[in-house]
Amino acid sequence: MSNVFTHINADGNAHMVDVTEKAVTEREARAEAFIEMASTTLEMIMSGSHHKGDVFATARIAGIQAAKKPQILFLYVIHSC
Repeated sequence: MSNVFTHINADGNAHMVDVTEKAVTEREARAEAFIEMASTTLEMIMSGSHHKGDVFATARIAGIQAAKKPQILFLYVIHSC
């Protein structure tokens, strides 16, 4: 197994990684969220100084992974209703 994290490109941006040889299918996804947080937390996120690292890159990776395996994500949604 490689020690290189392939979901981050050379510029440090998250991107989709082709992990299978599946046939091309048409897909569409939409999402919306409302987040409340302290203004100091937002300042840390926007400046990139949050102690947990690049929060936006982590969110992008989570979104990409959710798009790849929606059947797993939907199990959590259904059970939490």
